[in-house]
Amino acid sequence: MLTRFCRPLVGRHDEITRLRALVDAAERGEGGVLVLHGEPGIGKSALLDHIRHTAPENFQVIRASGAEFEGELPFAALHQLCLPVLTRLDSLAAPYRDSLLVAFGLADGTPDPFRVGLAALELLATAATERPLLCVIDDAHWMDAASAGALTFLARRVAAEPIAMVFAARDSVDAPGLDGLPGLTVGGLSDAHARALLSEEKTVTLDERVRDRLLAEARGNPLALIELPKAGGFTLPTPSPVVSRIERSYHSRMAQLPLDARLLLILASADPTGDPGLLWTAARLLDIDVPAASAAAEASGLVRFGTRARFCHPLARSAAYRAAEPERRRSAHRALADATDPVAAPDRQAWHHAQATAGPDEQVAAELESSAMRAQARGGVAATAAFLERAAELSLDSGKQGERTLAAARATLAAGRADAAASLLTSIDIESLDDLQRAPVDLLHGQIAFAQGAEGAIRGPEFILRAARRIAVDDPERSREYFVAALEMGLLVGRAAGVMDQVLDAARSAPPAPGPPDLLDALVLLTTEGHHAGVPALRRALAADNPDGTAGWTKAPALATVLAGELWDFDLHAKIVDWLVRTGRDTGSPMTIRLGLSQAALSRVLNGDFGRAMAAIAEEEAIADAVGDLPQLYPRVHLAAMRGRRREVLDLFAEVTGRPAGHLTANAHWATAVLYNGLADYPAALDAATRAVAGGDLFLTGFALSELVEAAVRCDETTVARSALESLVERTEPAGTSIALGVAAGTRALVSDLEDDYREALELLAGSPLVLHLARAHLRYGEWLRRTGRRRDARRHLRVAHEQLSDIGLEAFARRAADELRATGEVARSRSGHTYDRLTMQEMHIARQVAAGATTKEVAGRLFLSPRTIDAHLRNIFRKLDITSRRQLRDMPDLG
Repeated sequence: MLTRFCRPLVGRHDEITRLRALVDAAERGEGGVLVLHGEPGIGKSALLDHIRHTAPENFQVIRASGAEFEGELPFAALHQLCLPVLTRLDSLAAPYRDSLLVAFGLADGTPDPFRVGLAALELLATAATERPLLCVIDDAHWMDAASAGALTFLARRVAAEPIAMVFAARDSVDAPGLDGLPGLTVGGLSDAHARALLSEEKTVTLDERVRDRLLAEARGNPLALIELPKAGGFTLPTPSPVVSRIERSYHSRMAQLPLDARLLLILASADPTGDPGLLWTAARLLDIDVPAASAAAEASGLVRFGTRARFCHPLARSAAYRAAEPERRRSAHRALADATDPVAAPDRQAWHHAQATAGPDEQVAAELESSAMRAQARGGVAATAAFLERAAELSLDSGKQGERTLAAARATLAAGRADAAASLLTSIDIESLDDLQRAPVDLLHGQIAFAQGAEGAIRGPEFILRAARRIAVDDPERSREYFVAALEMGLLVGRAAGVMDQVLDAARSAPPAPGPPDLLDALVLLTTEGHHAGVPALRRALAADNPDGTAGWTKAPALATVLAGELWDFDLHAKIVDWLVRTGRDTGSPMTIRLGLSQAALSRVLNGDFGRAMAAIAEEEAIADAVGDLPQLYPRVHLAAMRGRRREVLDLFAEVTGRPAGHLTANAHWATAVLYNGLADYPAALDAATRAVAGGDLFLTGFALSELVEAAVRCDETTVARSALESLVERTEPAGTSIALGVAAGTRALVSDLEDDYREALELLAGSPLVLHLARAHLRYGEWLRRTGRRRDARRHLRVAHEQLSDIGLEAFARRAADELRATGEVARSRSGHTYDRLTMQEMHIARQVAAGATTKEVAGRLFLSPRTIDAHLRNIFRKLDITSRRQLRDMPDLG
């Protein structure tokens, strides 16, 4: 294949080999990504230029770059990259097309946060159907946050596309998302290659002593080797960082230029678009002689004016901007603001106005506030924060300044920068605020503290309680909402940390509910007077409606899922989960749908429907990946424990303990207790179950108490078993559901050793959705019958237990049943394997969707992958299941 001509790079054979392999693979349809890391001047941009110029002629090459001094304009870098292929926008499905149009500011509306990255992938994949695509993104560490999220999302999904993506980013600058992509560190040149490059440049004649000093201090940095000798001859400076010396070299060259040329360089450095039309208009507003100034600037080698104004290196742009006197910088921004079309680019104009302003200016502050609202509508939370922060700085009125600072802190937290948000809050003059004004500040303090990690998570509810108390008299309804918010946060921290009890204790002083007792009152009653008093109140509160007719629990759905479990009401739990998933899909809220999918997965695990559980887990993980977050772990650890996968559970447990959420650790202990009871390692189960129930967490404690009783009985810890049973009955008796009473009866049988309790458990659990508890009840009864010498009766129940446990996939418990059957003289029949045993979670989700009749594009949209990737997964699924068509998937077990 023909390639473009490019001058060879000195000493970069290994790097070029990696880049060529990436491009060659993309040409074969095997896409990939590579991030070049390294210090400024090390040659990252040169490598990008090299691969861009040497790519095969049949490649389309598109590029973008971050800009250090550009405001956080959402999706600016993504728009820049996609601009050459936007002609294909009409070939996309309407939701994808509209998402990109809104994201790029070409249409009004709010982009679906799940769709922008996937729409960009679809656009580039469509463009790559005719010719392979090479995407080159320089200075990726300066990309706006929205683009960074979309492009890293996209980069993780090009494996099945003829697309190669190459990023370049500095080591010293945080580049969120890029660290998780395949990378290559670009180091300094060897001494021999450095000497060769220095000789090749032949810009200045150097004596040996100066040459050796230059080689030593440049440390193989190619830009230093090229630029430092150009600074009017090389002298022996005081040692300082290479980057600083390179910038001083650029400063020196700029200082030799005529004034108009220097002013033009300042203008060019202040304009991140590189648009020559904008630049020439602004230059004329400053009375710059454009032809003469541009000729002198280009002759210096610092900049080139073509279809875009491009500096020879980002450090040159940085040097031009930083070296300018503050007033000249402001003049440049003022001219650029005047030259910018207020209709086509209002946000960029507002940003230039802000940079041109030295002191408070309410008009500019109002412009920035409007830009923040537009950025928020387009999904640019980082841009929103940047606009609002600058608006606050320029505010004349102290009240508006405080409001804008608070709004900036909220947006900064939403952008994932908790420490920066906390810093912004410190600039608010708290003493000038009344309690109603202070309450939102305290609320945000709590949310920030929770986001800052384990220690902060414990302090978070304290701030929210403070906010609730401040407005208890003036706004009692909102005060109660704050108390509930503190409760939900306390749930995530975990009961063991003491936060939940602290919140409930404080809630006793909450202003009374305007109507009948609500969730807050019910939870206080549950805590102070126990389950017999609290459960009926909880049931009434959950059944109550809001004034608009919606279910009352919709105001606190996370709390409601836990309370439904505490009530052993899995019909209600299913209703809440269904609402969460539907609402999450309808509104595009990542938090809502992820909570719904995680709870759906947990419910499917408890129901013994592992195939559907795997599908829900896979979709939640896909959404977490799409929004750059860690996936929920508790459904996965419960699934692995139920399946008896010891190694997997231990690996997940190690990951769980590295996260701050206390409820997650309690869940892991509960799951581990199930695992070890299944494996008949009862001392380990006893330890895990003891840890699980220690905090008294709602929902999980009831289930974990049952595991604790079984482990304690097997370990002859009778006192522990009786105490745990008493705690369990205290929860199940007031709940009164057949599931609660059936689990209690089966657990009581282990302690009482009475046949009636075993039989009662089977009767109550018959027809229960929690089929695995019915199967375990058969196992326990069969074990008891065998121990009492009734082998024939034992075989019947052990056979049922083995069949049910095997059908569900509870492998460890099924082995226990098989061992018990063998002890009665009967060999358990081997059972056919499960479809999900042969597939990954993602493959299981795809197989289930396709078996239900979904198209490739529909599945791709659900999992945030390209259609080509889904087809590749389907080929793997067909191979693993030894089938050849979608129709055959519908007949596979576990996929119905």
